[in-house]
Amino acid sequence: MDRKTTPPARPDKGSDTGPNKGRTREDRLKSALKANLARRKAQIRGRGEADAGRDADTATETDKD
Repeated sequence: MDRKTTPPARPDKGSDTGPNKGRTREDRLKSALKANLARRKAQIRGRGEADAGRDADTATETDKD
């Protein structure tokens, strides 16, 4: 019988190489969540400003009549 050899061991994606050296999964998830929340807050602020501008335009148009 022929035995299949196991493939050589590959380093995990969480190995100690690259810019994220030594970071745990929890740390990566926490920083990703923080970035996502900041992005969503910025989007909401942008929508609020756009809505405020639209309301101001609407108010001036109705005042003209």
